[in-house]
Amino acid sequence: MKISARNNLKGKITKIIPGVVSTEITIEIAPGIEVVSVITKSSADNLHLTIGKEVYAVMKASEVMVAVE
Repeated sequence: MKISARNNLKGKITKIIPGVVSTEITIEIAPGIEVVSVITKSSADNLHLTIGKEVYAVMKASEVMVAVE
């Protein structure tokens, strides 16, 4: 994976709360430290996100995106 954002944190998904339009993803980046991101439902579906999957929390400006390899 190559991405222009310099701020990215590797972690595992611990919680997924799907909604009609958006999905809330909780990523544990270290024991007891979590990052929460709200992404579109279609993005969550396209990334095949599941509990326990390793992902990257990618921060650019004021947003947190989720990336997978």
